[in-house]
Amino acid sequence: MADIQKLNSIASQIRRDIVRMVHAQSSGHPGGSLGCTDFFTALYFDILEHDPKKFTMDGKDQDLFFLSNGHLSPVWYSVLARSSYFEVKELSSFRKINSRLQGHPTPKDGLPGVRIASGSLGQGLSVACGAALTKKMNNDPKIVYTLHGDGELQEGQIWEAAMFAAHHKIDNIISTVDYNGQQIDGPVDVVMSLGNLKGKWESFGWTVLETNGNNMEELVKTLNHAKTLTGKQKPIVILMKTEMGMGVDFMMGTHKWHGSAPNDEQLEKALGQLNETLGDF
Repeated sequence: MADIQKLNSIASQIRRDIVRMVHAQSSGHPGGSLGCTDFFTALYFDILEHDPKKFTMDGKDQDLFFLSNGHLSPVWYSVLARSSYFEVKELSSFRKINSRLQGHPTPKDGLPGVRIASGSLGQGLSVACGAALTKKMNNDPKIVYTLHGDGELQEGQIWEAAMFAAHHKIDNIISTVDYNGQQIDGPVDVVMSLGNLKGKWESFGWTVLETNGNNMEELVKTLNHAKTLTGKQKPIVILMKTEMGMGVDFMMGTHKWHGSAPNDEQLEKALGQLNETLGDF
């Protein structure tokens, strides 16, 4: 059974890493990263069946994760480092020239944990479907996980992949949508409304779950429930309600921190709201 208190403690450190990484280079995407910190923490420290010491590009006999909305790289890099894919001190190289930790993830230079480049939105589900089908063909029982932004669902390729997954009964995939209602240009409903999102996914042949992505206990419960629904001839999607900028009060409730970095004063204010639990890099 998950240790919710421990997971929340780890999540606090991940959030510290995020704001410090983005501040150091005055560049990056803190808002969505902070909102999805609980998801990444639950996934990598409780749900995912993986072994950082045995990372391979094909991921045979391990669960796979694909980050489709790649601008959330700060949270992913922090979680990968904190779960021992590479040394935590490498986080200080975020977005520097010749660093492995670029603004959008790439497997270039052999960055452990990353299997695809995800700068362009809309492509992650297609890749994940291919990986999931490969596992089925190879009788590999492990699961493929993905994360997408709600604004990303405005991309047509997502829905082509959704149709493909349902048609081919890809039932070893669990996709999650970060449903925070914000994108870089403003509220999603203002830029281009997604309408009845649950109804859309259901009509495309997916099993749909809903959860609070900033409540660790509920999130872990939902992810575990999703695992029990695999192998039943239908792909699974979780609509995960989050608050952009979660954990830092002045970043919450607005799209303005989608891609903005805190200044020195704002960094100190943010860090004052987040407990250092694992030691800063």
